[in-house]
Amino acid sequence: MLNDLILLAEESKPAQGFNPLDLLFMFVPLILLYFLLIRPAQRRQEAEKTAISSNLIKDDRILTAAGIYGTVISVAEKEDEVVVKVADNVRLKMIKASIVKNFSHEERRKEEKEAKEKAAKEGKK
Repeated sequence: MLNDLILLAEESKPAQGFNPLDLLFMFVPLILLYFLLIRPAQRRQEAEKTAISSNLIKDDRILTAAGIYGTVISVAEKEDEVVVKVADNVRLKMIKASIVKNFSHEERRKEEKEAKEKAAKEGKK
């Protein structure tokens, strides 16, 4: 009886070999993951980064990638450079891509959003 079970188990083994569909089932979810999750996030980050560098104006308070807080003194439109005042008589010339956060721009956006909400509430009354 034990021999019959062993023979039955050996007969039910799947055929060993290369099946191209196995590769397809492995790579299709990875490709979908890339196009549905990873790529949109990369585009969003790229858009945020270009928005930060293109919206710089004088007297904006910023944070650089090196962790330096400062105030924008001048922005070169033709070149990719910004002069940042860090302390009294301390100015740094840096590229726009090194700016990570623009606090002044965020505050302006928050104020605009609050003004829109306030106008919407007054419009309902």
